[in-house]
Amino acid sequence: MMSTNVILAVLVFLPMLGGVMSYILRGTHGNGRSGLITEFTAIVEFVLALALLFCCADKAGKDAALFFTVPGICGFGLSFTLDGFRLIYALIAALMWMMTALLCPEYFSGHSNTARFYAFFLLTLGATMGVFLSADLYTTFLFFEMMSFTSYVWVAHEENNAALRAADTYLAVAVFGGLVMLMGIFGIWHELGTLTISELPAAAAAYGNKPLLYALGCCMLVGFGAKAGAFPLHIWLPKAHPVAPAPASALLSGILTKTGIYGILATTCGLFLGDRQWGILILLIGAVTMFGGALLAVFSIDLKRTLACSSMSQIGFILIGIGMLCVLGEENALAAHGTLLHMINHSLIKLVLFMAAGVIYMNVHALDLNVIRGYGRKKPLLKVIFLIGALAIGGIPCFGGYISKTLLHESILEYGGGWAFRALEYLFLFCGGMTVAYMTKLFVAIFIEKNVDERLQETYDSQKKYMNPVSTFALAGSAALLLVWGVFPHGLMDRAAEFGESFMGLEEFGLTVSYFSMKNLSGALVSIVIGALVYLLFIRKLLMKKNTYINA
Repeated sequence: MMSTNVILAVLVFLPMLGGVMSYILRGTHGNGRSGLITEFTAIVEFVLALALLFCCADKAGKDAALFFTVPGICGFGLSFTLDGFRLIYALIAALMWMMTALLCPEYFSGHSNTARFYAFFLLTLGATMGVFLSADLYTTFLFFEMMSFTSYVWVAHEENNAALRAADTYLAVAVFGGLVMLMGIFGIWHELGTLTISELPAAAAAYGNKPLLYALGCCMLVGFGAKAGAFPLHIWLPKAHPVAPAPASALLSGILTKTGIYGILATTCGLFLGDRQWGILILLIGAVTMFGGALLAVFSIDLKRTLACSSMSQIGFILIGIGMLCVLGEENALAAHGTLLHMINHSLIKLVLFMAAGVIYMNVHALDLNVIRGYGRKKPLLKVIFLIGALAIGGIPCFGGYISKTLLHESILEYGGGWAFRALEYLFLFCGGMTVAYMTKLFVAIFIEKNVDERLQETYDSQKKYMNPVSTFALAGSAALLLVWGVFPHGLMDRAAEFGESFMGLEEFGLTVSYFSMKNLSGALVSIVIGALVYLLFIRKLLMKKNTYINA
């Protein structure tokens, strides 16, 4: 029987082997064969991650339970470990790759270079697993850079001018961030004498040169923040998503941005946990990212670009949680739980929304709201799937996003901190309202309104078979999981949040949050009212002319 320690290496290297084999064995008509190998590999990866959850759930929620090393590679060797946080994100990554792999065959029907996409699709899965399971920053860096180069092929897949320009931007930001990160890693090794993530807190506490430690931390923040899509290195997000295939967009938004968040968390919890100055820096970056992404999404009239800008905004919400994790000191459990849960929620939500966008694109071959307007009026299943994602990201009660946003909001209230944190709370609620507004815009345009071209609307309404049974399973299954996940906050979500406690330096949460008390519901209600006002008074009045969405 395979050792559970060896499974860590299998999770990393099996997809890489699968990617190589999918390309080698593609045959004369390679797309179908490559697709089958990709689906099989992704399903096996998910089963292995699920097996780890059942085997190691109790131990992984407390301490690092598994460890695996590959010595001699690049001097330092490769080190992998598993704790609760890593276990959760290995499982989320495997789930998302499996679901998007199921959508790929229909999405890429008739496309060229599909075998190449499948190969890099699996190579990126292995690299992403390497990041999430890494035990030291050097291993993190190696797989982080590998992931950046393999996912470049996703963005450039269509090979038209827009795709190649976006891919160039994506790669430039990734390379710049990687080089700055490498400087930080060299400095940490030189000053602290260790790159092992679990050893960093003790080494940082004993280190006396705080200004230099801040400089090294900022180097790490630049590298990881670039991949996360944090301001001001967010520029690749709105460019890459509209041109990348929808399965790739779901992963770029839902998982690859979280590798950046993983790195920011490792840096923050390893070097600066409880450091107010560092927390303020993260809060400032988070606030600008949160507001800027939401504002761009409100103005956008491209479906996937709106979802990409939304991802930028939601990364800002997560950064707010990381910042509060620092400034709250030992009383940071609300922020820690809210941060991890919003990471998970955002991953699952963007899986649903981008796959739904992919179904629309593969039938209409357009993303402009004025063109796809009314497409989903007579498609109840697609309408429900998209609505579940929209309600979840909007923070509507009884959906997952409400729970994580409530925890993040409560962490701001818990700190207090005078006018600055009161302003942060107001901005948090306002950005939540803008989220409601731009998701309402998308849902109303695609699923409620009629297209101004009556003949085009008749074509949309007459289309009955718009996705095959496998794609239907991928979308409906992901939406059902997201729905069930949000309905049981104390059973599923609180338990998942506990898995991240050891990684974030917590002992035990020891507090039950009354999610549906009037106090907590009032925060969501404020955002919903703001969202309604922004939609009715700004989007409908100023961003529409002659019943047409304008690109302002």
